[in-house]
Amino acid sequence: MLSDSRSDPAHQRLPIGDEPGALGKKRSKVDKTVGPSGEKRRHYRAIWISDIHLGTRGCNDRLLIDFLDHVDSDSLYLVGDIIDGWRMKKRYYWPERHSAIVRRVMKRAKRGCQVIYVPGNHDEMFRGFAGMDFGGVKIRKKAIHTTADGRRLLVLHGDEFDAVVMGAKWLAFLGDAAYQFLLQMNVVVNWARRRFNLPYWSLSKHAKHKVKNAVEFISRFEEAVAHEASLKGVDGVVCGHIHNAEERQFGDITYYNDGDWVEGCTALVEHHDGQMEILHWADEIAARAIPADLRAVA
Repeated sequence: MLSDSRSDPAHQRLPIGDEPGALGKKRSKVDKTVGPSGEKRRHYRAIWISDIHLGTRGCNDRLLIDFLDHVDSDSLYLVGDIIDGWRMKKRYYWPERHSAIVRRVMKRAKRGCQVIYVPGNHDEMFRGFAGMDFGGVKIRKKAIHTTADGRRLLVLHGDEFDAVVMGAKWLAFLGDAAYQFLLQMNVVVNWARRRFNLPYWSLSKHAKHKVKNAVEFISRFEEAVAHEASLKGVDGVVCGHIHNAEERQFGDITYYNDGDWVEGCTALVEHHDGQMEILHWADEIAARAIPADLRAVA
C-alpha cells in the first residue's frame, strides 16, 4: 500500500540547505538527528529520486537540499537525469547550490549509505561507466531492490520505453526545447504569483495534464514499463523520466514513479516494514507552519 498526498506544491521561502537560519544551524551542529528546520530527521530503508536536472534553472535545488537535510536512508537510488547534459551542452549553468547537492550525495556514500546511480537520457554520458564505482557511488544500467517484505523491484530510468527517444532522437531534443520553454515561463509566472503572495504553481505540470496526447503517452508509458517488469519476473518496477509521481497496479506488477525535482518535487521512500510512500516535499515544508497538535488532528 502506498500513501500519497496530491495537493499542488506550495511555494515556501525558507532558510534551508546551505543557507540555514542561525537556529537551525546551531541545532544541526549539536544534534545530527535534527534537520535545519528543527524537525527530527527521518530514516527510511530506501529512497528513490530522479529527474533533478542539475545544470538548469528549472531545478528546484533549494527544496532538494532541504529534503536531503531532513532524511536519511540505508540505500539511495538516483534514477536518472540527475545532471542535464543536454542543456549544459547549450548553455553552462551551475550555481553553488548544485555543488551542495552533489556534496550531500557523496557524503552519504562515504558514511555507508548504498548509493546506486542509474543514468537516464539527459545524463547518458555516464552510461559508459555502468558497472563501475566512483567514490562509493555505484553506476548501473539497471538495478534490483528487494524490499523488507521480500518484493523484488526493477529500478530503471525509463527512457528506453519512450518511442520518441528510441525512434527519432532529434524529435526528443525538439520536445525538450519546448519543455524547457515551459519551465522558463514557469519561472516568470511564479515570480508574478509571489508578488501577489500566491502559492507555487507549475505551468508545465498543468499543461502536461491538460493535453490529451500527453495524458495518453503517460498511460502507455506506464503500461510498457510494467510489461517489461513482468518479463523480468519481478514484483514491481521503479522509474522516473516522465516527471509524474505515481503508483499503479498492472496485474501482479506494482508500478512506481518517483517523480522529479523540477515540477512536483517528489521522492519515493520505503519504510522499514516495506511500506512504500511518495513524499511531496513542498507540502512537507508547508506543513511545518502548522502547529503539531493541529497536524495530528489533520
